[in-house]
Amino acid sequence: MQNFSTTVVKKYRHNDARVTCIKTAHGEILTPAFMPVGTRAVVNHLTPDDLQAAGSQIILGGNTYHMLTAPGLNTIELAGGMHRFMDWPKPMLTDSGGFQVFSLSKNGKICKIDEKGGHFKHPQTGQVIHLTPAASIQAQRIIGADIIMAFDQCTPEEGGREVAVAAMQRTHRWLLESVDEFSRHPHSPYGYQQALFGIIQGGSFHDLRLESAEFVTKLDLQGIAIGGEVIGFDMQKTAEVLSWIRHLLPEHKVRYTMGVGLLPQDLIDVVAQGIDMFDCVAPTRNARHGALYCGHMQRSDNWFKFLGEEERGRLLIKKSIYANDFRPVIEDCTCYTCRNFTRAYLHFLFKQGSAAYAHLACIHNIHVMHHVCTTMREFIFSADNS
Repeated sequence: MQNFSTTVVKKYRHNDARVTCIKTAHGEILTPAFMPVGTRAVVNHLTPDDLQAAGSQIILGGNTYHMLTAPGLNTIELAGGMHRFMDWPKPMLTDSGGFQVFSLSKNGKICKIDEKGGHFKHPQTGQVIHLTPAASIQAQRIIGADIIMAFDQCTPEEGGREVAVAAMQRTHRWLLESVDEFSRHPHSPYGYQQALFGIIQGGSFHDLRLESAEFVTKLDLQGIAIGGEVIGFDMQKTAEVLSWIRHLLPEHKVRYTMGVGLLPQDLIDVVAQGIDMFDCVAPTRNARHGALYCGHMQRSDNWFKFLGEEERGRLLIKKSIYANDFRPVIEDCTCYTCRNFTRAYLHFLFKQGSAAYAHLACIHNIHVMHHVCTTMREFIFSADNS
């Protein structure tokens, strides 16, 4: 079976954008690559066929925290792993559960974090589940994703420097424990090689980000992720953090910004900073709530901008102006939705609360994110870098 590897295929001379080829046991990925998110073992309102037709090369499938609570790791293992459970044939990344533990810990009655890990109550049974670095890696082995994440503590933006230092130091200790556990079992129970990524924390503090980047990049990892509550949430700060640490990121390893992808422009901005992969729940969430990506890629200062209608390239389909608008969401879009349906029809379905609306809207938004990546990739390939 294919061993995990990353090859830089082409660099762009006007910024740090690049194309890489990532080889996994379930196929190859050409970056830049957006990962649709299937937190609960499904990308909302989309089938695997929908995802492939929209251009998905890799997904984030089966969040570790949620898989522990339902359906449970025993069911996933009996199914032969998450790929078979979801009927997804291509590469998959899963997360460590660290972000969910961070979110739940805001309510101390539900979850507590200490030096050993996160301790939370099962939402149905009330059983206390201990999610430690070793337990997270063991769970991700059973999930069977091609790329798994070291257990970390997400750094909140509130709390100041003391909180950021504590989260970073804990993340570093947990990373060493994750590496130790992974080194004993680098393959899933189904015989596939897995790759382990470490996560750079440090919040919005320049010196802490440098310290964390230096710590993480010195370890024997297959990829480097940049995490923390600010990443993806505040794109101006995200760009600043990347500018601080970019020179420390190894050329031959995958670079992954966690939670980036609220808008198509966000992908363009981080790719210019040398990022290869990104994930976000926003494209499908936006779609369900009536915000459809509507715009086009335009060359600007040797790179791109996503220019479009209404607010930051999003069309709000609930507006009455679309009731008799018989154009597709984007005139030249090749997604199934735009090839077959109009704004007027989508407006009607949305107002009716139809499940068909969510399906068609999610197809469109995911397609747009992939189209943005494809456009950047093809441009880098064709650019004269002499």
